[in-house]
Amino acid sequence: MHRLIAFLACGAMAGSAWAQDLTVKAPPQSRPVMITGATIHPVSGPSIERGYIVFDRGRITAVGGGAPPPVGAQTTVIDASGKHVYPGLIGAVTQLGLTEIQALRPPTDTREVGSVTPEARAVVAVNPDSTLMPVTRSNGVLVVGVFPSGGLVAGQAAAVQLEGWTWEEMSIKGNIGTAVEYPLVRPVTEWWSTRPAEEQMRDARRSIDRLVEVFRTAQAYASARAADPMQPADLRWEALGSVLDGALPVFITANDVDQITSAVAWALEMKLRPVIVGGRDAPLVTDLLKAHDVPVILRGTHNMPRRDDSDYDEAFTRPATLERAGVRWCLAFSDDTAHERNLPYNAATAVAYGLPRDAALRSITLSAARILGIDDAVGSLEAGKHATLIVTNGDPLEVTTKVEIAFVGGRRIDLSNKQTVLAEKYRERFRQTGDIPREAEAPR
Repeated sequence: MHRLIAFLACGAMAGSAWAQDLTVKAPPQSRPVMITGATIHPVSGPSIERGYIVFDRGRITAVGGGAPPPVGAQTTVIDASGKHVYPGLIGAVTQLGLTEIQALRPPTDTREVGSVTPEARAVVAVNPDSTLMPVTRSNGVLVVGVFPSGGLVAGQAAAVQLEGWTWEEMSIKGNIGTAVEYPLVRPVTEWWSTRPAEEQMRDARRSIDRLVEVFRTAQAYASARAADPMQPADLRWEALGSVLDGALPVFITANDVDQITSAVAWALEMKLRPVIVGGRDAPLVTDLLKAHDVPVILRGTHNMPRRDDSDYDEAFTRPATLERAGVRWCLAFSDDTAHERNLPYNAATAVAYGLPRDAALRSITLSAARILGIDDAVGSLEAGKHATLIVTNGDPLEVTTKVEIAFVGGRRIDLSNKQTVLAEKYRERFRQTGDIPREAEAPR
């Protein structure tokens, strides 16, 4: 037993060590910056050939084409001729900062104890020194939604930028809505399921009844507090106040068609603003979603078909189907947190299967910002918004494109990470040993 405890303790300490990002955080913007000569892609409007963008104190002050405006001697001018400027990409649903090594429990902080924890705030658990963040932002993903998980009501999701010394510095909006994991409403009949269908349905009904009870209790609590402010405060029900009054949405994880239909009906009955997260069968209920203006956050395109008789390209065509139907949607990643950098390639797959390229880019920028409720700050290149942007040598949806410069809130961030350091380390080994000719080296 002593050896087991020692082994687990060593694993925990190793996990903490591996989770330490050693790159230095960028200081706040101290002087104006103007990028000239690039193709500017505002997303909210048409692209601008040979355009310019100016930002100061972390905010964009001007975007346009033609001759750049006169600037003072203190302005840093970056000639980006032949390059492209895009808003920072947005990972709408992630657990970045909440998990590091998924095989270990100590560096994983994705859920609170209990099945109903609306007071749990994901933002305060974000680890600013996660090694996964530099890898993610090196491919242009600069803003993410951080979601808690587990139980029926997991807690409050947050929107953060991937730069900052503390979670307070990283936070764009500490509470963007409450995360709810809606129960399955039909039994699992796969070969690996050993529970009888009747038992599964009984548990599902209990879970839905519990969900109704939670929100009814929160409504009763709000009414009691409004009538008598001296009523004792309860953090759980206080946390649901902004959801109950419609100020913030409820993010409902639901995938099956019956599950989505039931979740929307429940949310509308409770007079909530639902957003469906996952949405695997969303193309089958587009009329319902559009009629009630229910947005969908699709969880990736690099997924296998769900059913034996599904089309092989079911996941690939899902974004195009929602776009044609007029449903509000955006795209999130669906793989392990460590691979969040591959988000733009999920959008690229949708383009290959019928989604317009502009819609694909919008799905991981402005559409994501709008659904998360942070489009006043990020998601497009417009005057007044945060100077959170990337300078690339091509289309970010292409695997061959490199992000050459990135700014987060006007801060020019370090794009190095553990992988780039290791790549340089082993290139140096080959240079020293002469195992490969210099001309065969990968470009630096």
